[in-house]
Amino acid sequence: MIQAPILLFVYNRPIHTQQTVISLLRNELAAESPLYIYSDAAKTNADQNAVEETRNFVRQITGFASVTVIERSENWGLARNIIDGVTTQVNHFGRVIVLEDDLIVAPYFLQFMNDALETYKDEPRVGHIQACDFTNDSSLPDTFLIKFTGSWGWATWDRAWKYFNPDGEVLLKKMEERKLTYKFDFNGNYPFTRMLRRQIEGKNNSWAIRWNASLFLNDILSVNVGRSLVQNNGFDGSGTNCGGGNLYQSSLWLQPLPVEHLHPIEENQQARDVFARYYHRTNCFMAKAIRRLKRTLKGDFSA
Repeated sequence: MIQAPILLFVYNRPIHTQQTVISLLRNELAAESPLYIYSDAAKTNADQNAVEETRNFVRQITGFASVTVIERSENWGLARNIIDGVTTQVNHFGRVIVLEDDLIVAPYFLQFMNDALETYKDEPRVGHIQACDFTNDSSLPDTFLIKFTGSWGWATWDRAWKYFNPDGEVLLKKMEERKLTYKFDFNGNYPFTRMLRRQIEGKNNSWAIRWNASLFLNDILSVNVGRSLVQNNGFDGSGTNCGGGNLYQSSLWLQPLPVEHLHPIEENQQARDVFARYYHRTNCFMAKAIRRLKRTLKGDFSA
């Protein structure tokens, strides 16, 4: 079986990028996998040195079947970069594995992703594979189906990416017309609809909320893991979209994670309930107030 290409999106964090690549190289399938690195250009002069340091590192990467570095000549931003990169490569290869520069992957991450891509390649109601679990809920099965797309270590096919609609306004209108916002928000426990509205208003530029909404509206499911093969290392204040805190920390599962073709192809309600409870516990008013108080006591006065 030909291994899916890995798309790695980097910017101005050379140390994080190195850690991501090192973790990928611990996967046996790295040597059989083509790696495409999308390096965005500096947005400000202050970022220039870090961007160049990151580029100097990625230009020297070896250990993969091939390494192709795409260096943007101007700052595209993460959303435009990912949308263009995924579209280009998924149309060429038919399937892709996508990572950003703040993720650490487990030694069997590539095996799982390629197995899942192959297992569900002809299943039209499955459009996304997500290898990160941040709920840390032991009641979750090894794999399950859910109407939700995580963006930390994911994969898809060309047949599913065709559903991606970059127009947030259209997505929101359909969501409201079909009265789906409450369910989209995990029964009101996480403000995904608000994120979509803010994207429309230009207050964020999230590609991920539009991908999530696109598949949700088309009743397309995601294969998720109950044992995390990805850890987000970006909650140290170094990233554009990740603030401090450990709300979404996960423990890496260091063993092989088998992929079975789940039947029937329908959402796992137990898993949806787990996510709803997790989001309620971590995003209710009291939880937010306690986190803000702790940050204030530590001298962190950020929003």
